[in-house]
Amino acid sequence: MTREQLKQLEKDLWDAADNLRANSDLKSSEYSTPVLGLIFLKFADNNYRRHEAEIISEYQKLKGTRREKKLSDIAIEKCGFYLPDHARYDHLLNLPEAKDIAKALKEAMKAIEEYKPELEGVLPKDEYFKLTRDPKTRTIPNDLLKNFANIPSDAGGDLRIFPR
Repeated sequence: MTREQLKQLEKDLWDAADNLRANSDLKSSEYSTPVLGLIFLKFADNNYRRHEAEIISEYQKLKGTRREKKLSDIAIEKCGFYLPDHARYDHLLNLPEAKDIAKALKEAMKAIEEYKPELEGVLPKDEYFKLTRDPKTRTIPNDLLKNFANIPSDAGGDLRIFPR
């Protein structure tokens, strides 16, 4: 990541914390769970996108042969994850406001765990429902998705965020 992109990520993290502080009942010690869940999802999606052409190409090449494999198996071999369409970041980001985003996030996290069992019980699933109980705070998960949508597709590894 460039220095500017890192500064933008730092700003996005602070904006997310400010939004949660002002509009939710979460304690500051609870902010990390929904935020890190979405950041994980964005990084997983970025990783999947980097390998997607290769995954689809191999799937098409093997389709109908004795060596045929499921798309999910190829994806796991190539990038470590399989993200079905409903677990993709852009899909979640572009859901209509009337859609239950907390439920969609839970289903996305469950799908990741289904194909990556070692993550079972690790990814946040019910935490997003806490943010949508009150009609005034119903948009917080959407706001958080928007916050982290600009994480660059080439971002990877551990990032160090410097204090303000």
